[in-house]
Amino acid sequence: MSLSSTDGLPGDPRFFDRQGPFSISELAACAEAEIVGPAGAAELQLRGVAPLQAATRQEVSFLDNRRYLPLLADTNAGAVILGPAFKDKLPEGVVGLVSKAPYLAWARIAARFHPVSPSRPGVHPTAVVDETAILGENVEIGPFVTIGAHVEIGSGSILSTHAVIGDGVVIGAHNRIGAHVSVSHAILDDRVTLYPGARIGQDGFGFAVGPAGFETVPQLGRVILGHDVEIGANSTIDRGSMRDTVIGAGTRIDNLVQIGHNAQLGRCCIVVSQAGISGSTELGDFVTIAAQAGLIGHIKIGDKARIGAQCGVMSDVEAGADVIGSPAMPFREFFRNVAFLRRLAKKDGKSET
Repeated sequence: MSLSSTDGLPGDPRFFDRQGPFSISELAACAEAEIVGPAGAAELQLRGVAPLQAATRQEVSFLDNRRYLPLLADTNAGAVILGPAFKDKLPEGVVGLVSKAPYLAWARIAARFHPVSPSRPGVHPTAVVDETAILGENVEIGPFVTIGAHVEIGSGSILSTHAVIGDGVVIGAHNRIGAHVSVSHAILDDRVTLYPGARIGQDGFGFAVGPAGFETVPQLGRVILGHDVEIGANSTIDRGSMRDTVIGAGTRIDNLVQIGHNAQLGRCCIVVSQAGISGSTELGDFVTIAAQAGLIGHIKIGDKARIGAQCGVMSDVEAGADVIGSPAMPFREFFRNVAFLRRLAKKDGKSET
């Protein structure tokens, strides 16, 4: 087994592209951060990112949690991204990049050193591309990809190995379609990312009961994915039955999520791993659904509502509400109930003795 000199540090060159070096002034500009440090600090050149305990003078690190202050005191980093509350804790000789949103600043600087790999234009000889498909400029088609009739793929998009794109699908510019993804009956806007194994546009779970058993109801809608949507590995989004299933712009869906037919998700929603959203449920903008939550069909979740982990949601949730439990209830009510049950259990335990 070959180990590189970068073991334990971010950005192993076997897997990640690297750019740089960049001056601290360049990094501060891209992160909209204030430089705190000695004269001439702005021109110091940095070559990468690293955690506080491993960073060298050529690297930038990050602090956003008070519990890691001891690591800041001992760091050898050339610069540290941190919030205003911590800037007076900087060790001598370490430059501060002070930001009111340090995690956002970290994301921007890390992306500056390690940008997303661009497409490598071309069609692999093992790919099967229908002659009616339209490929934009600089599209990358990987090994064993299958592209159906009348598909449109925008410029700079990447389709990884064994991806299957059904007839008529429209894929916007700079999309990234992971390995073994399948897409049918769908329209994708620009900069959509589908991680490996995602399934988009298959039949919704719809059937009628007849005298001889179940009869499948035709699913005649589509899936519409807005710009900058990300769908995690092995997540599934069913196409609509009569109207479209819609995922709003900027929404991020984790791995192993199921979204049923006709569901409508607003802008910049978050749906965490193993959550399930039943058919015809509507989410407003900036809604958060935590891990393993389940939402029944035909309900509405208001803007900026937050659904707790393992929550069972069986009715509408108002905008801005925080709910938890099964059935779902407001956070304060849930924890009052938990406290009451604990007191009751203690009382029963004492009475038995």
